[in-house]
Amino acid sequence: MQIRKLVLCAIAAATIGSRANAQKVEFTEYDLPNGLHVILHDDHHAPVVAVSVMYHVGSKNEAAGRTGFAHFFEHLLFEGSENIKRGQFMKIVSANGGQNNANTTQDRTFYYEVFPSNELETGLWLESERMMHPVINEIGVKTQNEVVKEEKRLSFDNRPYGNVINDIAGALFSKHPYHYGVIGSMKDLDAAKLDEFKGFFKQYYVPNNAVLTISGDIDVAKTKQLIDAYFGSIPRGEAIVYHKTEEVPIAKETIDTAYDANIQIPAILAAYRVPGRDTRDSKVMEMISSVLSGGASSRMYKKMVDDKKDALQVFAFNYALEDYGMYIIGALPSGGAAPKGLLTDMDEEIIKLQTDLISPEDYQKLQNQFEDNFVSANTRMLGIAENLSNGYTFYHKDTNHINEELTEIRTITREEIRDAARKYLNTSQRVVLYYLPAKKAQ
Repeated sequence: MQIRKLVLCAIAAATIGSRANAQKVEFTEYDLPNGLHVILHDDHHAPVVAVSVMYHVGSKNEAAGRTGFAHFFEHLLFEGSENIKRGQFMKIVSANGGQNNANTTQDRTFYYEVFPSNELETGLWLESERMMHPVINEIGVKTQNEVVKEEKRLSFDNRPYGNVINDIAGALFSKHPYHYGVIGSMKDLDAAKLDEFKGFFKQYYVPNNAVLTISGDIDVAKTKQLIDAYFGSIPRGEAIVYHKTEEVPIAKETIDTAYDANIQIPAILAAYRVPGRDTRDSKVMEMISSVLSGGASSRMYKKMVDDKKDALQVFAFNYALEDYGMYIIGALPSGGAAPKGLLTDMDEEIIKLQTDLISPEDYQKLQNQFEDNFVSANTRMLGIAENLSNGYTFYHKDTNHINEELTEIRTITREEIRDAARKYLNTSQRVVLYYLPAKKAQ
């Protein structure tokens, strides 16, 4: 991913808020006897429905020596089922006027379809087939192995700045599985046996480790009947017990260098380990990101891009994960500026945050930014479905987190912003990464 795209996407994800007069997101939730949690949000403004399933499994659940399994299953579970022929899953979706996709993070895997609302049953059938009896065989494994390798080449190895996040995670985490990154090791996937893939599915892709969220133009009572018909008979899996791997706090600055043959402009990055996404401090760090690099009026942008003109691009974002977060700041130099000088510029802005309270005017502007972005996050049925699923999965089964987040943000004070900068953004607690051009191998 290009640094610019990385920055814009990360900032967008890190600035979820809501307008002061935004409507509350209403929903119904319940559990099936097999443990599947169901969340329903009915909205009749458009004849559209989003059907999604979030499995609480990501790369952090993988065993050492068998990395990449969760992302691999993002692909493998499109291969087909006992009732869906190989290669037909996506064709069925498009033939019925829908769109579908999936994505994997360190903490969860998210599958979805968006259909005209009269195709709700099609979406439920597809996701129940994926959960109940997918076909996992040697043909599918070999096919998707090649697909994943190609994705790694295109999205990571041959894309400018493509391995930045993986390099940072590898430096920030020595014990925690976040160290390995989501894509994992191709060597591990090549070495894995078919029974290992089947075992991973049996352990994690079960109703009691999933949230089925439906958002859109639905009749709730009829939808409940359909859900029971398609998902009620799927057997519960074994209880999943997850133990967080604790990292020793970072006590000294580490400076490292990485090389990328796909870039011409170097980058300088500093990364800090911060608390996980369910903490109040994680929200505070998101607000700090906006102060530092959230738009043309942000502090780093005004200083480094507008005034000194020593940076082409600046960024600061909180890469929020379940167990920990990665707080990353960085810049691309302009006109031959030294990367080390850019680090000094960024450090000066952090010191200001640690020393002085942001002004009341900047604080109000910050609140407005977060409130405005909440509306954007919940304008599409798929966005609402994912945010409802996130609340249940990552905030201690608090599905209503979607409606509580703005209240929490409004109560964060200027003093908390200063104190969080003091607590987490110290030079002795970080990894500095010089990301430099390298010659391509001939």
